[in-house]
Amino acid sequence: MKGWLLHHHKAAEQALRRLVATPVNTLLGALVVGIALALPAGGNMLLVNFQHLLQRIAAAPQISVFMALEAGKKEVGEIEARLRNHPQTHEVRLVPREETLRRFKQSEGIGEVIESLPRNPFPDAFIVLPRNETPDVLEGMRAEFVSYPGVEHVQLDSAWVKKLDALLRLIRLVVTLLAVALGMALVAVTFNTIRLQILTQGAEIEVSRLLGATDAFIRRPFYYYGALQGLSGGLVACLSVFCATWLLRKPVAELASLYGFELVLHPLSLADSTLLLGMAALLGWAGAWLSLARHLRD
Repeated sequence: MKGWLLHHHKAAEQALRRLVATPVNTLLGALVVGIALALPAGGNMLLVNFQHLLQRIAAAPQISVFMALEAGKKEVGEIEARLRNHPQTHEVRLVPREETLRRFKQSEGIGEVIESLPRNPFPDAFIVLPRNETPDVLEGMRAEFVSYPGVEHVQLDSAWVKKLDALLRLIRLVVTLLAVALGMALVAVTFNTIRLQILTQGAEIEVSRLLGATDAFIRRPFYYYGALQGLSGGLVACLSVFCATWLLRKPVAELASLYGFELVLHPLSLADSTLLLGMAALLGWAGAWLSLARHLRD
């Protein structure tokens, strides 16, 4: 066991020396691999942040019930009673048209326009919080409420959230396909790098074979070389995503605040960073394995 560990230690040390011996090639290879990994890793990080925002927004779907402008207080009171007595209703809040008018008058830029109108253009409205948040139940409540006499329009406020969720699922699929494609590119880069290493050390390999070296002994340093190249690219990817997150954090927060949301970009977690480094090393090892398998066959 000790001898086996010693052989692996020497192989890893030999691979590290080869990387250090060609710093320019090593740096360029790490940049290529790092950029290839940073794109899907950064895309996944953004998706995770937006999914957390979506979960907060969609945590309490609302149904907005707007009365007709000509509806009187009696009709409004009857609708309020029906909404409160509905078995699927958890909470009902009345927003009087006078309150809506007062808020708009206080809004900068449109207050003067509202003042110039001959009458209140806003209807009475109800904000309904349902007990059951399943899409079928919400759609059923919306269809029922819109049939009430005096109700002009019913809006399911979570409908746009569903559309955004569908868009995020599509983007997630695109990011996954991009990750697969760039992962294959990483394997190809490592494959070519190991092929060049094999050609450069062809004579040394043949001598080792004549001296009785096994294929496993010959392959081992190249495996570590591929894994270390992938690992170095993974480090570049982690650093790139961290810097991008730091640069985008303030602009994204300002953009979200314009729409009334609070969104703070969080960088890759320790678990995600570890997974990224592990996948990078594994893909580098896979590229080396493919290259060595072909060389030994030839």
